Amino acid sequence: MNTIWKYTQYGYLVVGIIFLVEGILKWNSNREQAYLMFGFAIFITIIFFFKRNFRKKIEQRNNQQK
Repeated sequence: MNTIWKYTQYGYLVVGIIFLVEGILKWNSNREQAYLMFGFAIFITIIFFFKRNFRKKIEQRNNQQK
């Protein structure tokens, strides 16, 4: 199960990059939507780092118990 989490966390980065690209593409046509896309990209990137940190803590705790 832990290996699945290891790979799905990179899905957050992919989605963040998609929102970043969408924000760049909408920058000239609709600035409000572009800001929203940038906000989502930042939020999802923060979630990526939080999940990665949490997963590493869980792995360390599991390795200490063995």
